[in-house]
Amino acid sequence: DYLTDDHLYIAAVADPQAEDLMTASYMRETANEAGLVTIPLTMGEIGWDRDDKVFRAPSGDQVRSIFKLYPWEWMVWEEFGRFALDSDVQWIEPVWKMLWSNKALLAVLWEMFPNHPNLLPAYFEPHGTSYVKKPKLAREGANVSVVRDGKSLVETAGDYGDEGYIYQELLDLPNFDGNYPVLGCWIVDGEPAGMGIREGGLVTNNTARFVPHVFQSR
Repeated sequence: DYLTDDHLYIAAVADPQAEDLMTASYMRETANEAGLVTIPLTMGEIGWDRDDKVFRAPSGDQVRSIFKLYPWEWMVWEEFGRFALDSDVQWIEPVWKMLWSNKALLAVLWEMFPNHPNLLPAYFEPHGTSYVKKPKLAREGANVSVVRDGKSLVETAGDYGDEGYIYQELLDLPNFDGNYPVLGCWIVDGEPAGMGIREGGLVTNNTARFVPHVFQSR
């Protein structure tokens, strides 16, 4: 009942080596197992119908419900991106997710809730000589600098940074022979709903291992 259409389009970039395309294929398989009818697309195959003011698939069918692995902050600046919110498409994930993908939120949260035990100090300018510099809109560890006592420990490459940076207090992660585990936790309606563990270098990127884990009740 959640979907607005009987068919769910699942889209990602066209590069067959891209992680997003593999993830989208996995999501499609999962949706099929759940009984949904899915149709794969690449982002470049989505067309805008100027007359009817709707998005269409190459088949000519109107796109009504679509799961996309493509950043909103890229999409809204593209030629037809401005029509995304004027159409009646059900976007998964919705546009408000742009708020959560922007690391400026970290600095805003620290301003709103200073010294909160679940937050690291974060600012729009460097504070002190030890910090992690992160682009507001970067992904997969790109363009991150780790600075300790004024000296750079790691600087990663990438194409981000024009949007500006935030500066987060440096907090040492546990080091297991050069492997630094990072927990990703999901909360749904205030309740814990999942957790992922990634192990990589000092800056976690898209080559970090995803570590299996299991919870056992006592």
